[in-house]
Amino acid sequence: MPISQQGTVNTTSLIVPDLYVQIVPPQNLVLNGVPTNIVGVVGTASWGPVDQPAIVATMADYAKSFGPLMPRKYDMGTQVATAVQQGAQNFRCVRVTDGTDTAAYSAVPGCNASFAAIYSGSLGNSITITLGIGSQPNTWKLSVLLPGFEPEVYDGLTGNGAAFWTGLAAAVNTGQGPQRGPSLLIVASAGGTTASPAAFSLKLGSTSAGADGATGVGSAQLIGADLSSRTGMYALRGQGCGLALLADCDDATTWSTQAGFGLQEGIYMILTTPAGDTITNAVATKAEAGLDSYSAKLMFGDWLWWSDQVNLIVRLVSPQGFAAGRLANLSPEQSSLNKPLYGIVASQSSGMPGSGQTSTYSSADLGVLLAAGVDVICNPQPGGTYWGVRGGHNTSSNPAIDGDDYTRLTNYIAETLAAGMGQYVGQVINSNLFTQIRSTQLSFLNNMLSQGLLGSTDGSVPFSVICDTSNNPSSRTGLGYVQSDAQIQYQAINERFIVNVEGGQTVQVARQTLPSGQVS
Repeated sequence: MPISQQGTVNTTSLIVPDLYVQIVPPQNLVLNGVPTNIVGVVGTASWGPVDQPAIVATMADYAKSFGPLMPRKYDMGTQVATAVQQGAQNFRCVRVTDGTDTAAYSAVPGCNASFAAIYSGSLGNSITITLGIGSQPNTWKLSVLLPGFEPEVYDGLTGNGAAFWTGLAAAVNTGQGPQRGPSLLIVASAGGTTASPAAFSLKLGSTSAGADGATGVGSAQLIGADLSSRTGMYALRGQGCGLALLADCDDATTWSTQAGFGLQEGIYMILTTPAGDTITNAVATKAEAGLDSYSAKLMFGDWLWWSDQVNLIVRLVSPQGFAAGRLANLSPEQSSLNKPLYGIVASQSSGMPGSGQTSTYSSADLGVLLAAGVDVICNPQPGGTYWGVRGGHNTSSNPAIDGDDYTRLTNYIAETLAAGMGQYVGQVINSNLFTQIRSTQLSFLNNMLSQGLLGSTDGSVPFSVICDTSNNPSSRTGLGYVQSDAQIQYQAINERFIVNVEGGQTVQVARQTLPSGQVS
């Protein structure tokens, strides 16, 4: 009684009389949508791996991976913090440097043994390393301390001379078993030391201080290189980001490059013009840069005053994190228009906190910006006196595709199909394959419809999928081609709400008389 998977046995050539059981897989592949809330952030930091994406969910995660927020331009943590305040909680962070970053380093007094921070950056200068008496007789204990991190303790170190220092280095670098793994803060070197162990306490960086390598960072480092070892923005390839930003990158020469990357990866890139920009200059700069793409959202350089709770100051920051964080916390069919933003104290145009200056954008100002494909964060909003994104537009000049919703919903559908439909490649082309392809897509679109991501004003089904002989003639299928054509109608965003009111003493009011028991 053989049991096999369907398709692994030629059932037209069986000879032995027997029962043959075939496992038939489900005929309809079910598609589950890809995440749309992942935000890629590229910038500087005082700790952590360089040009390697790291997963961050909270500010506590960020601090452990990249250190504290730094009150400087291009700081990655600042953008993560402002996005977190809008509800974002799924990041891929890439640290960049100018190449001058160094790891904190210290030699042990009186011998050649040494320790270095596992990552470059100034945070390593705060690491304290202490060697003292162990918990068992005739043993030593090494403690590694960094504020905000779990203490690392290597107890039961034994031996003398070179054997001791070799064992200490092995304990730090490879761990002491399941209970005490390798250090996440430092690396140790025995250095060929033969001296007897002696108690010490040292601050890492006393021999050579750690440096962030942030001073010379600019747009070139943030963009990076798309080589075999990707750097900067290109390190976000394949990370599943729905949104991404290069922290404080206000260099217009990078905009088209960022937009192109967004098109390739299905990422909505959040850009910004320089702090203190003027409307006229922003519009002219965008036109000169040739930026006209649904894959990018350009925020006007009216930067925002934000209360930095880590450094205890109110400082000026880019609007990118606020916009990206709000979009990440919205379903992809939604627009950032008229959605409250949190944590904003003031903006450059509204006046520095305590200045007594207050100003708002006129309809003419907003008309010029939005017509040019430049969005802005301001207060008030159509819904009230709160901070929010005023347009909800990308940089495209095509009104059919210039909304946040078009970019994010299109990317969501495309990425989901790319992630799931590949299983049909290699299958035999016949009517059954056509049916499976069509039913898989229809099932996914029906799920979107039931959850409100799709809809129509008249209640009709807003999509269709064709995959049959009408679009797959034998002249094409004979060459191994199969084509599926889907049409999907998105829901529009209410941007211009007109309420007509007719009032006056001569107005004749028409009233509808309803059957008894119905409320008018």
